[in-house]
Amino acid sequence: MAVTEGTVPFRGFHTWYRVVGRLHDPDGKLPLLVVHGGPGLSHDYLEDLAQLADGGGRAVIFYDQLGCGRSDQAEDPGLWTLDTFVAEIDAVRQELGLERFHLLGHSWGTQVALTYVLGKPSGVAALVLAGVVADAPAYAAAARQLKDSLPAEVREVIDRCEAEGRTDDDAYLGATMAFYQRWLCRLDPWPEHLVRSALTMREDINAALWGPEWNVTGSLKDWSVADRLGEIDLPVLVTSGRHDMVTPEVVRPVVESIPGAMWTLFEKSAHMASAEEPEHYRQVVESFLSRVEGEHPEASGR
Repeated sequence: MAVTEGTVPFRGFHTWYRVVGRLHDPDGKLPLLVVHGGPGLSHDYLEDLAQLADGGGRAVIFYDQLGCGRSDQAEDPGLWTLDTFVAEIDAVRQELGLERFHLLGHSWGTQVALTYVLGKPSGVAALVLAGVVADAPAYAAAARQLKDSLPAEVREVIDRCEAEGRTDDDAYLGATMAFYQRWLCRLDPWPEHLVRSALTMREDINAALWGPEWNVTGSLKDWSVADRLGEIDLPVLVTSGRHDMVTPEVVRPVVESIPGAMWTLFEKSAHMASAEEPEHYRQVVESFLSRVEGEHPEASGR
């Protein structure tokens, strides 16, 4: 399987990318551009999606957002805005010559992807929203309910450390893992590529934009595009897990607000369905993208 890596000039820095498969195969399918979550993570935990390129003719493009993973580790706090990461999509697609492509966002990446497509760019054939967040206050309220269902002693540590500003305390990190092991990824142990992403987390980027899952303190705390979802005029697939921290109650109104959107709920997964049920996840995504290209031949450019 062909793999190409490079960097894209962006805002005075460089964004790293990896293309798995043949990007400009005239007989191939449209490429899939993947926008990872975080904020502050690398793309690594989504690597199971690379197998969409194995024998299927669909190139998959990963990149690490500015400041994350293999991209330049910029330190300017003024860069950590939603607009920066939306603009980065255009920088990547222009560098790679992506005239037509599918777009997949996961978690925070769905906020980036939604903002991007609501700007009505040309060339996006279909959109996959994995663990979608379209309304930050609604998500945070649901996450608080999950946190409040944890054992009392775990909740007490979380609440005390947050009140005292000690979120870098080992006790706090241990307590929050009880949340993530239930609603982020239920595999035990966590897969190596998820651990890799977690270990490279840029906490300053995460804090600037988001903060604790259940107590959003960053600049996105009031962010919502819930009242604009009806403007989306693309084929849309929404995916989430039965045990997802983006709960089915949060996902359902998003699906109902996007005209014609499809929703697949992965029964054995939390927030990382592409890693928890990788083969099933790839089958669902590939079936959707192939159907879009079959029903809309102009989407593939053939």
